[in-house]
Amino acid sequence: MNPTAPADSGPAPALTRADEDTVFRSLFAAYPDALLLVDAGGVIKLANPQAARLLGYTVDDLAGLPVDALVPDAIRPRHAAYREAYGRSPRTRPMGTQMELVAKRRDGSEVMVEIALSPLQGRGAPLVVAAIRDIGAYPRVKQAMKRAHFSECLAQLGRLAVDTRDPQVLLAQVPVIAADALQAELAKVLLLEPNGLAMRIASGVGLLDGEHVGGLIPNRPDTPPGFVLTQGMPVTVEDFRAERRFTVPPAYLEAGMTSGLIVPLSDRGRVIGAVSVQSREVRQFGEEDVRFLESLSNLLATSLQRAESEEALNHAQRLESVGQLTGGIAHDFNNLLTVIQGNLQVLEELPALAHDAHAQQLVGAAARASRRGAELTGKLLAFARRQVLQPSAVDVNALLDSLTDMLRRTLDQRIRIELDARRCPPCLADPGQLESALLNIAINARDAMPDGGTLHFHAEPCDSVPEGVRGELARDAPSGTAFVALSIRDSGTGMTEDVKERAFEPFFTTKGAGRGTGLGLSTVYGFVKQSKGAIAIDSVLGTGTTVTLYIPSAGPAADLPAEADRGDAIPPGLRVLLVEDDAEVRAVIGTFLDTLGCRITICANAEQALPLLTPDAGFDLLLSDIALGAGMRGTQLAAEAQRRFPMLGVLLMSGFSAELLNADRESPPAWELLRKPCSRDELAQAIARVVRH
Repeated sequence: MNPTAPADSGPAPALTRADEDTVFRSLFAAYPDALLLVDAGGVIKLANPQAARLLGYTVDDLAGLPVDALVPDAIRPRHAAYREAYGRSPRTRPMGTQMELVAKRRDGSEVMVEIALSPLQGRGAPLVVAAIRDIGAYPRVKQAMKRAHFSECLAQLGRLAVDTRDPQVLLAQVPVIAADALQAELAKVLLLEPNGLAMRIASGVGLLDGEHVGGLIPNRPDTPPGFVLTQGMPVTVEDFRAERRFTVPPAYLEAGMTSGLIVPLSDRGRVIGAVSVQSREVRQFGEEDVRFLESLSNLLATSLQRAESEEALNHAQRLESVGQLTGGIAHDFNNLLTVIQGNLQVLEELPALAHDAHAQQLVGAAARASRRGAELTGKLLAFARRQVLQPSAVDVNALLDSLTDMLRRTLDQRIRIELDARRCPPCLADPGQLESALLNIAINARDAMPDGGTLHFHAEPCDSVPEGVRGELARDAPSGTAFVALSIRDSGTGMTEDVKERAFEPFFTTKGAGRGTGLGLSTVYGFVKQSKGAIAIDSVLGTGTTVTLYIPSAGPAADLPAEADRGDAIPPGLRVLLVEDDAEVRAVIGTFLDTLGCRITICANAEQALPLLTPDAGFDLLLSDIALGAGMRGTQLAAEAQRRFPMLGVLLMSGFSAELLNADRESPPAWELLRKPCSRDELAQAIARVVRH
């Protein structure tokens, strides 16, 4: 035995239960993610400081709290069921495995989280360790949510721009929306006075001392808004204290304003004011922020232009003039909606957001709002019969089933919905416009029943329209046409004879101020007449009203619409010449075409496109906007292109319904027409129809 060798110390002594508990608690408290230790009954036994900070509780408050209390009310039953299922078969679930949730903080606010689960079997009952991570702070997710929020705000304002005739409403909302979306303390709209020497504060939030709505600001190039008006371009300021391009008002610095963004407000190429936001925090306003504020400014300018024009109209000119006015608005607004909807569709399909419930919710809300904006744009066009209808065989039973189901969920619960349409043949109409017409009538019926009542839908075939409305049929309606009678009967207040006589007049309404434009039934009337049908009203004061639409029957053997043509009907590598004057629309349509497997060449106008139409180019399709700014129109370009290459497919698009309608009258049958805004699927369907010709 070597006397210098260390004695064998034997195995290390085992940790006592007290030591194990100390080590576990120390590791638990030091872990960088939020941790909760939960028992089989769903009660929190232990929480670390990170969990307390994330959820807004103290560590002691979390202990003993049911874990279901941390789940939003809307999804709590689903979460409880999942927790019970997991308890029956516990297993390790790491981060990034579709475990993204929304957690509810103590103050009721919500936070997007990702959760990992680890079962823990100790000396007692089974436990689960839940690791929680805030993913709302991830840069990519935050950027996606920001874009979705911008789109939602634009769609909201766009809907308001179409729905209201009072520009003051929009003026008041623009600063509110801008300040909220851009997280700024101050936002205001400035309008140039007629003399050009000053700008008036038309609206604002968070205004500084000395500023008020109606107040004047000198229009000089050495002031922030005056500099923007002189430049005619957006201006960003990261730090007002370091600004050298213009003189910063002392009030800015006294109020602690640090960063700012100002964009011009333009009307038909003429700068008429500015929209600005200011923040006390240091901000680097990026390109997306600038484009968002410019979009708000453009929508506001369009509304102001509309209001100015409407002031010049008299009552005898309203029908035609409003049709022309809204057509112009529709072109620009539908271009904007094309950009919004296109980017939303791309955003929705990003892998990073595939399991992000909150972001998907934001994107979905924005998409729905933008679709409503597109629908509202068509309202004013309908009564002037300037819309492009796409008649097809409509399953009346399915349409009414869907409509009444929606109304049951959205109307006042005191209104009972009844439906009787079980043996009705298909009718021939534009399905979207028919649904919109029925919805307009239903909304009017709701307003006539403030205390509740019954709304009854009925559909039946009829060989001809009643004698009393036969004169309403269009002159070009085919003789001997069978019809489908669609009736909506309410138990409301009814109409007097005078009101019934004027019910279809544009702008006539019996509703209070701000509750209607008087365009609802006018829109329905225009649609029915354009569909070669008729409409009748039967009403008794104090009893109720029945509105009946007589829509031409498609016949009992009519083929109902099949599954829509998809992008897979487009040959791979289709050579497309895209001509679009709006840069943002070009980008969206170009992205759609790229994802559909097309090979694209992009031009901003017809003059750029014509030199490219050579035999060597080998284009299969010309996709062009009709209105291409100054110069040659899209219809002229298409005619010249087909003169050179008779086999070239032509697809024309526009946000101005009157343009499409005129193009439809003048264009060859093989030309396809597409209304903006359009989705990628709608574009694919239109291309597929052109390819089949």
